[in-house]
Amino acid sequence: MLIIGIAGGTGSGKTTVVNQLLHELPNEEVCVISQDSYYKKTDGLSYKERSQINFDHPNAIDFDLLVAHLTELKKGQVVEQPVYSFVTHNRVEDTLKTHPRKVLIVEGILIFNNQSLRNLFDIKVFVHADADERLIRRIRRDIEERGRDVNEVLERYQKTLKPMHQQFIEPTKNYADIIIPNDRYNNVAVDIVRAVICEKL
Repeated sequence: MLIIGIAGGTGSGKTTVVNQLLHELPNEEVCVISQDSYYKKTDGLSYKERSQINFDHPNAIDFDLLVAHLTELKKGQVVEQPVYSFVTHNRVEDTLKTHPRKVLIVEGILIFNNQSLRNLFDIKVFVHADADERLIRRIRRDIEERGRDVNEVLERYQKTLKPMHQQFIEPTKNYADIIIPNDRYNNVAVDIVRAVICEKL
């Protein structure tokens, strides 16, 4: 099994890169796991308390469970991946049965922060985009997909997103094997990643 970590700031275009790779590889050989599925349970908190959590801090992620699941998948075992709701800021009852594949792509803003998780990646990719471009994409996504209003998104960006990016995300670019500039010229970098995957397979 080849495990690829794809990191980068919020709105950097990680999902676009993942989709480009999926388009190039056989469906039955690839599986994607999102860090977002592994936010910690917040069952004991009210909605108001949950909405105050800093989800851009490494402490919000259940890294132990993510590492355990990747380890099990690497051994050929099936895992029950959590399903997280951004509307309620909590996991839902359902889980996603995830089967081991030849290629496992893990994507998320904080996945290079945890050493145990980092050690599991055969290839580490960082997707880079300018801060203003990331903010625009974040505003659009949070309004269209997560029911937020623009003031809520901007306030969260100023209070948590921007400082957390500078403290916990941007520095992890140093761990990357490949850095992809997320603009219209990123096809070459994506092709390199794809070529490396095909060679390893």
